[in-house]
Amino acid sequence: MCGICGKLNFDAQLPVLPDLLSEMTQVIAHRGPDGTGMYRKGPVGLGHRRLSIIDLSTGDQPMCNEDESVWVVYNGEVYNFHELRSELQARGHRFKSTSDTEVIVHLYEEYGPASVARLRGMFAFALWDERTQQLLLARDRVGIKPLYYTNTGRSLVFGSELKSILCDPDVERRVNARAVDRFLTYYYLPGDETPFKGIYKLEPGHYLTVSGGQVKTAQYWDLQFTAERNQTNFGDAVDGLQDLLRRTVKDHMISDVPVGVLLSGGVDSTGVLRYAAEESSEPLHTFTIGFAGEGFADERPYARLAADRYGTRHQDISFTADDFLHFLPQYVWHMEEPVCEPPAVALYFVSRLARQTGVKVLLSGEGGDEAFGGYQNYRNLLLFERIKAALGPARPLLRSSIEAAGQLGWNRVKPYGKLVDSPLGKYYLSRTATPETIFNRLKTTLYRAELESALGAHESTDATRRLFDHIDQRPLLDQMLYVDTKTWLPDDLLVKADKMTMATSVELRVPLLDFQVLEFAASLPESFKVRGWSLKRILKAALRGSVPHEILDRKKTGFPVPYTRWLRVELREFVGDTLLAPTAGLCDYFRMEAIRDIVEDFFAHGRGSKEVFCLLVLELWLQRFMSAGVERNSPVLVQRGA
Repeated sequence: MCGICGKLNFDAQLPVLPDLLSEMTQVIAHRGPDGTGMYRKGPVGLGHRRLSIIDLSTGDQPMCNEDESVWVVYNGEVYNFHELRSELQARGHRFKSTSDTEVIVHLYEEYGPASVARLRGMFAFALWDERTQQLLLARDRVGIKPLYYTNTGRSLVFGSELKSILCDPDVERRVNARAVDRFLTYYYLPGDETPFKGIYKLEPGHYLTVSGGQVKTAQYWDLQFTAERNQTNFGDAVDGLQDLLRRTVKDHMISDVPVGVLLSGGVDSTGVLRYAAEESSEPLHTFTIGFAGEGFADERPYARLAADRYGTRHQDISFTADDFLHFLPQYVWHMEEPVCEPPAVALYFVSRLARQTGVKVLLSGEGGDEAFGGYQNYRNLLLFERIKAALGPARPLLRSSIEAAGQLGWNRVKPYGKLVDSPLGKYYLSRTATPETIFNRLKTTLYRAELESALGAHESTDATRRLFDHIDQRPLLDQMLYVDTKTWLPDDLLVKADKMTMATSVELRVPLLDFQVLEFAASLPESFKVRGWSLKRILKAALRGSVPHEILDRKKTGFPVPYTRWLRVELREFVGDTLLAPTAGLCDYFRMEAIRDIVEDFFAHGRGSKEVFCLLVLELWLQRFMSAGVERNSPVLVQRGA
């Protein structure tokens, strides 16, 4: 795992300055503390930071082909590189290393940009073809590894992190008003836009080419929910999934350094451990985290149960409200995009524990819910939509029943009343939000006139609406899984997973998001994943008998970071001082009386913890990245306008 960055000037006579490339590389040193490398020739400069995982002695980058006409900097792992290497050697290519990086170079020589579709793994890379004067940027199918870029009109600047791009004085720091609006709609930033105007994410499953000053993007993969469903019976499908998981986890364990597993106490991470333990000749290291204090849900007993079952070298830690508070500036600095993801803080601390133990590669269970239907809202909304369809013209009875239940105190069902007459694609914005969330209801009183003017006709929900339009002929579960795989997964879960683990110089691998697993899951009938009250039905069936039943059959809890309590009690003064200060950056965008109402209601009644954390993250982001006195390469908070 590594970090990449670089620049291509459209004027072929204009070189990339070495000091700039050095600064761009240095600012992401946490992604690769084991080495640094740069390539500059003519108008192009490529930078690399290395975290040594495979081919420790000869895998340095940038890496080139035999005649030095093709150069690459690369972040990730290609799990089928042995097969590709054999194929390329049979075609006459000569290799000077045993790394997966060199496979990318020779594969490009054979197939050009189409070579990206031959790679199986997680990756983001930049490749310079000296002969054609073409730059190729590519990102893996699901978006496990990040890649950002901007077109200044004079150059194309890119990096694994936004911080590298911001090092270039030609890149303006301007707040993207559309991103602010979208963040308050979804609680993260779906789509290709970033909080910086003019800087974009290369979307998952896409590559970008720059030639003669022309920048073009192309999609090479999309998740297909096949019209002709897999016709196998449930038992055969279970057998097929078991074989696929065994092969996939084995491939994800390829490494020349120790591999460990992150345990959450849930089905997905335990399932990954089950197959990883089968492939390991020595006890694996496993890690989990809990929270100091009374009355908090604790996943550690379930993680220890799994660790005992598979004989791992297990460690767990706890962290406190003070840890949470003191890390928040670093959280914002490393995440770079506003994301409402309190569990990301816990991920940082447990990854740091792994690194201190000597483990540089971790496997996790991310993606099982999106592949196999593991979220409760999938089940609830399927039931809701089926009731609506069954009632037909009698739908008003459903609405009145929901309203009556709400009056009796059944607050969880109250939001459904306003959704009775809306199709799924109009109200399901991804698993984090519907039009009934607090921000979406309050925007007319929250936004200042200046922000509303900057937004113009912008529609904050277009990121998911266009995806529903693309898949509106598929069954309802397919629609939700597709939207979440294209938005919530890469733009929330995976950006958190990458940024927090790389902040500790640890590589995170996610076997359940191998595209072959996703395509297998997408080929299955809806009932194999969600049926009645059962979630992840086929995955649980594949693991039953080898994973403790206490884990398989427990109620899904997610990762219960007690941030609501912390923000209201231990961090109350910090939250109030930060959000309600007259010099707060939020003053430029929001009516502060509306912010005050949200904060005071939260303090008094506990409502809106997610919204308060969103505002806190956004304020810290404005301080860190947009303040006049900000220092470029330090996560230290400064006062706005200092």
